[in-house]
Amino acid sequence: MAIMITDECINCGACEPECPNTAIYEGGVEWTWGGGTELDVVDFGDGTVVNGKDPQNPVSDEFYYIVSDKCTECVGFHEEPQCAAVCPVDCCVPDPDVVEDEETLLAKKAWLHAEAV
Repeated sequence: MAIMITDECINCGACEPECPNTAIYEGGVEWTWGGGTELDVVDFGDGTVVNGKDPQNPVSDEFYYIVSDKCTECVGFHEEPQCAAVCPVDCCVPDPDVVEDEETLLAKKAWLHAEAV
């Protein structure tokens, strides 16, 4: 399950530098697939191909947000999601709309960081 940031976020920014995948962004800030990863080109398998450096629309304009497709819950890096560990208001919580098992999260980590599986 990916992590999400709730609207209780106080925009302190403590979570952002903790993410090993650079999946956390300040509200209103565009994100990229390549930022913090080894992705130069992203092929979605449906004919859609995106340059890893191309800016993507912010998920939130108001609060810090997590790009769920880049979130691995810190699996393979840490024992627990680091954003949740440092959040002073406990607003980094599991996203019930993005449920993934450990095997899927490890595969995502390998894909993001160009690791052999």
